[in-house]
Amino acid sequence: MRATTIHAPYEMRVEDVPDPVVQLPTDAVVRVLRACICGSDLWAYRGEAARQPGQRIGHEFLGVVEETGSEVGTVRRGDLVVAPFMWSDGVCDYCREGLTTSCEHGGFWGSVGYDGGQGEAVRVPFADGTLVRLPKEAAGDDHLLSALLTLSDVLGTGHHAALGAGARPGATVAVVGDGAVGLCAVLAAKRLGAERIIALGRHQVRTDIARRFGATDVVAERGEAAVEAVRELTRGQGAHAVVEAVGTEQSMRTAVGITRDGGAIGFVGVPHGSGTGLDLGVMFDRNIALRGGVAPVRAYIPDLLPDVLDGTIDPSPVFDMTVGIEDVPAGYKAMDERTALKVLVTNDR
Repeated sequence: MRATTIHAPYEMRVEDVPDPVVQLPTDAVVRVLRACICGSDLWAYRGEAARQPGQRIGHEFLGVVEETGSEVGTVRRGDLVVAPFMWSDGVCDYCREGLTTSCEHGGFWGSVGYDGGQGEAVRVPFADGTLVRLPKEAAGDDHLLSALLTLSDVLGTGHHAALGAGARPGATVAVVGDGAVGLCAVLAAKRLGAERIIALGRHQVRTDIARRFGATDVVAERGEAAVEAVRELTRGQGAHAVVEAVGTEQSMRTAVGITRDGGAIGFVGVPHGSGTGLDLGVMFDRNIALRGGVAPVRAYIPDLLPDVLDGTIDPSPVFDMTVGIEDVPAGYKAMDERTALKVLVTNDR
């Protein structure tokens, strides 16, 4: 089969690799229909996250089950399924508590020795605990497939951030970051009933999507100017709930600065700054809580799926470029150069 591999910074290839097969009774093999490129993939692309030459990549995909092991009971051949960005057994203590990203037997797609989502097929460990079945008729609806694909990561991650921040009816929510996760956090905050949503971002194409998703205000300033702008919008108090969806020291400082006393920050930006941006003294004095981390999206899919299926929420606009598998390297280049927000990868063969 064809799959995307990474060989060095800025060197992505689409190569022939062995077809995946069922190796354990709990495995399934999924033929990928849709995948995508994540902003976090760019850290490997730029050489800021270590990868072995030839390692697979991609952690967001949905597709059709081709084969199952003898112990798989929840999905069968021909089922349309979505995979969260980590596999999990579904039965360990952490999985039962909803923290599937800490599963004792879990792992990340594209790890050494495992398939990545940006290929034609994937061997899925612990299929019963990992895969979520989708309506088969969705396979013929391109728009719906795009929306459903966001359940694999960005929609669930945005939801995790909004929950961590305490988005709720009547609250003012501020979102730092206008990438796909930040935009999905806007959508999630709206879904959770937030009264006012302030999106912080400088790219009009993206902030236009934020408004479409429910943002009531847009702040284009950065740093201290952004803090002042948000406080001006909130009678000097700041937002009850703040999402940090970037991961730099500056973005976290901004998040702390725009949080209302007694409020909370939901952080889901993969940390890649030179420091934390956190001053515990400031957070202590102002009673600011910090929650978040790697989003256990598998636990959120059952809650979010019905709203995607009936159109209550439509996260599909986060995809603004589509490529076939052979053109995935061009998709990385576009996202790295910020000419694309999030690249959808199709495989309809």
